[in-house]
Amino acid sequence: MRRAGPGAPAEHGAAPRDCRGALKAGVRAAAGSRAGPGRVPAAAAAAAMGVCWGPVVRVLVLQAAWALGGGQVRYSVPEEAKAGTVVGRLAQDLGLEAGEPEARRLRLVAQGRRASVEVSGASGALVVSSRLDREELCGKSAPCALRLEVLVERPLRVFHVELEVTDINDNAPLFPVNEEAFTIAESSLPGSRFPLEGASDADVGANAQLSYTLSPSEHFSLDHQGNNEQSASLALVLTKPLDRETVPVHRLLLTARDGGRPSLTGTVELVISVLDANDNAPQFNQSVYKVKVVEGSERGTLLTKLSATDLDEGINSDIIYLFSRRVAAQVKEMFTVDENKGEIRLQGKLDYEEMDSYEITIEARDKGSPPLSGHCKVVVEVVDVNDNAPEVWVTSLSVPVPEDAAVGTVVALLSVSDRDSGANGRVRCAVWPAAPFGLVATFAGSYSLVLREALDRERVPEYEVEVRAEDGGAPPLRASRGVRVPVSDVNDNAPAFAQAVYTVLARENNAAGAELARLWARDPDEAGNGRVSYSVAEGGGGGAAAAAGVGWRAASSYVSVDAESGRLWALQPLDYEELQVLQFEVRAVDAGEPPLCGNATVQLFVVDENDNAPALLAPAGGGPGPGAAGSSASGPGSSGALWAWAAWGAPAGQVVAKIRAVDADSGYNAWLRYELWEPRGKGPFRVGLYSGEVSTARALEEADGPRQRLVIVVRDHGEPARSATATLSVSLVEGGEAALAAAGSPSSSSSSGAGLRPAAGAEGGAAAAAAAAAAATNVWLVVAICAVSSLFLLAVVLYGASRWAPRAAVLSGRGPATLVCASEVGSWSYSQRQSRSLCVADGAGKSDLMVFSPNFPLPPPPGPAAKETQPEPPALLDTVVDCIPRP
Repeated sequence: MRRAGPGAPAEHGAAPRDCRGALKAGVRAAAGSRAGPGRVPAAAAAAAMGVCWGPVVRVLVLQAAWALGGGQVRYSVPEEAKAGTVVGRLAQDLGLEAGEPEARRLRLVAQGRRASVEVSGASGALVVSSRLDREELCGKSAPCALRLEVLVERPLRVFHVELEVTDINDNAPLFPVNEEAFTIAESSLPGSRFPLEGASDADVGANAQLSYTLSPSEHFSLDHQGNNEQSASLALVLTKPLDRETVPVHRLLLTARDGGRPSLTGTVELVISVLDANDNAPQFNQSVYKVKVVEGSERGTLLTKLSATDLDEGINSDIIYLFSRRVAAQVKEMFTVDENKGEIRLQGKLDYEEMDSYEITIEARDKGSPPLSGHCKVVVEVVDVNDNAPEVWVTSLSVPVPEDAAVGTVVALLSVSDRDSGANGRVRCAVWPAAPFGLVATFAGSYSLVLREALDRERVPEYEVEVRAEDGGAPPLRASRGVRVPVSDVNDNAPAFAQAVYTVLARENNAAGAELARLWARDPDEAGNGRVSYSVAEGGGGGAAAAAGVGWRAASSYVSVDAESGRLWALQPLDYEELQVLQFEVRAVDAGEPPLCGNATVQLFVVDENDNAPALLAPAGGGPGPGAAGSSASGPGSSGALWAWAAWGAPAGQVVAKIRAVDADSGYNAWLRYELWEPRGKGPFRVGLYSGEVSTARALEEADGPRQRLVIVVRDHGEPARSATATLSVSLVEGGEAALAAAGSPSSSSSSGAGLRPAAGAEGGAAAAAAAAAAATNVWLVVAICAVSSLFLLAVVLYGASRWAPRAAVLSGRGPATLVCASEVGSWSYSQRQSRSLCVADGAGKSDLMVFSPNFPLPPPPGPAAKETQPEPPALLDTVVDCIPRP
């Protein structure tokens, strides 16, 4: 046996036994080296060459071929090798140590045909297991190579072994018959040729190269032209005229010899009968007829009409046409020949893909006795037509494709073929739609479906791609193959809120845990990339809190947002007096990798509730005034006692005193009205509804008594209304006494002659005033009367000016979004940009405003039924200035 591929030789009959140890060491050292292709360790090579030069050189050359061959082992074995013949030392060639083949379960896996070889479990050698017949395995194909796979476990590895079965000369040439009879007219001229059917040899190569010899004859010779079985011409040539009377029958032995060593032969006996009389054979007008016919032609199609002539006369010149005895049965089934006309017609279905040409030998035979014949060859060439559509196959598909895949990414491998030939077999391919994929030809018949444009899963999550193939025939045939390409998601979209700014209204004193709004951010990604969680970004209402005199507090101390649903909750009750506007950011973060986020600004406006009762202010003189506690609308709350002077005879409308109060709420809730609770009915005094001024309802008379006790209720406009009460004691005195009392009172008003003071020292003050009046001189009395008169006139003028003076104009204009709140008498707006002060007497200014319009309903209280978000109201009024001057 011999090895055709790299590796150690299987048998070295010529090598001496003392060299085999060195050879094994050299092979193992070479097999164990993996330094690089074609490299063999120098020490191993030197040791091997030191023992036996010739085998070591062969080992090194074979090992270099092994490394350069990429690890594929090739063996060759002649056919007909006996069972048990060692083909090669497979385990050793694969670099396995002794005992490893059996331990690692070295075994052979045949592909396709029966291999007739096996691996010896103990030695790891590749041996012949059954009869190897190259002609049975491969027929006339050369070379005859069997592809084997060798498996080794622990670890699992696959080796490819190619076994070439070499031909031996085991088949002798074989003639179709053992004896062939001819009839030749004696009148045949020297040089006449008589075709012979040659022999066939099942071997290949030189073993199938045939040569012919003819037994010695003075009348005949052999003419052999060409060496191809299909085109070889073998004829018997007449060299000398025949004489039937001398030799009526000639017996010749035709011998065919192949080119093998040793050569094998086959013989056929030629029996030639010499005929008398009919000495002219039919002759064709041409020796070879060539015909082209389109495949798929209809049965009965005329291919050609043969023509042969015979120089004889009478019956000896009548010719019939028929197939030669050498024509195969397959050809006879496909074609017919009219024996009288010589017409060859089609009777089968031609298929170019099965056979592209036919060779038919036709014999023209006369009717002489014996008949003579002539021969010609008809070559039928089948012309291909476009009768096969292209075929498209997907050999590999890599899906899904990430949406961030780079341009040029290979998505699928396709194979395109057409059984036709020429232009009919040339296929053009295209992909539809043209974007975002394209086709790239890798080599003949193979294409790659590649990415030509960037993908966006949110726009197109899946593509239905159609690969269309069209051949170059006329008309062209088409085929298509659909490929479904899903697109996988990557985190390339950040969450986005529906609004950049959310405006939320919340009533103060809400319950802790009440839902204020619901925020929602959309992320078009899928799965975790589109799962959004919400959180409050740290920021706060420090600006609003600072205006109320409170330190800065983070927004997260007021509100919280549910991480999954986006619901906005209140962590504690809100107090309008502490915080009017809270602005903060809500962040939406997806669960992608890396995570992306989006922000939205939330402006939380606290809507005022009527939770503060009016509070009475101290008198203008600066002494500690009475306090008042708020109460419900059912009755007055806590009261404060005040004292004032009035002169008998004072005209109607004279201001006696002014009640001052303030409400910590805003808007309607802080809009105060004053009512006279006691005495009921028509009394001498009245109270201004919104000014709080206590004035005379009519001229005071002595019948009204020395003292009047007034109970005044101060109410706001909230729902429900809250109130406070003030008790005013008015002493009625003579005009002079009233003037002196007013002049001596530290709390007297500059605009009226009435004094206002706490009632704690009322009796003592009256006595002191009476004593001073008794001791005063007439001059001082006149001066006092003049002063009081002057002051009274001035007060009347100022009071009239304050009564009928026009109020401050309402300023309006374009501005930013304005929060609108409402009550039973209208609505009020709070400008986000700025606010103006509302001045009441000389009390502290308030940053609220009153603009009344019934166009906007009061927003519903926050709760489960409230909307998630409230739309931002349009810009209304920037500010309102309403200053009430002190009379």
